[in-house]
Amino acid sequence: MPTLAEKRRQLFELAATQGGYFTAAQARALGYSSRSLVHHAGAGHFERVNRGFYRLAELPALPNEDIIAAWVKTGGDRTVVSHETALALYELAPIRPRKIHLTVARAHRPHSDRPQLPGVQIHTTTRRFRTGEVVRRFSVRVTSPARTIADAADSGTDPSFIVEAIRHALEGGLLVADELRRAARDRSERVRRLVDQAIQEAGRHAAVR
Repeated sequence: MPTLAEKRRQLFELAATQGGYFTAAQARALGYSSRSLVHHAGAGHFERVNRGFYRLAELPALPNEDIIAAWVKTGGDRTVVSHETALALYELAPIRPRKIHLTVARAHRPHSDRPQLPGVQIHTTTRRFRTGEVVRRFSVRVTSPARTIADAADSGTDPSFIVEAIRHALEGGLLVADELRRAARDRSERVRRLVDQAIQEAGRHAAVR
């Protein structure tokens, strides 16, 4: 059985990868009982955010904490930040969407009887993530820039936003044109045309600067 110091170290290491947050289930897996969680929350060692959800008090706050918290709550090992929320994290969106967009494999979608998180939109996908399409940044797992743009375009994000996102991503070196075309090749003809148009416009914009 791990000692208290070992449990504390393991919890710290886990929470540090999740913006300081952790679930009661994660803590129990490390050896914390429900009673000890109540004790540590009462003593101020843990901040109780809401039922079954905590934060380590000593870890500093991070930007976009609401995104990190939603990602952890929905199961960070199976969930990725995606679509317009990922565009905003990459600074490829004009504004941050009001809803937090997350994606899970359809086989891992939340049960219908599980309480929905307010302000969170869960997307399900049957498309397997290719190598490099999920990266660890901003303290969360997030779709790569190319996958993000393809997903957002596929889901109906304003085409003008997609064109601007592609231009900024190419100019900023977040991706290259071939990478983006690969991400879009199994999408609809509408998405493929939009991606090709945006790449061409980005090239013309770069040529006249």
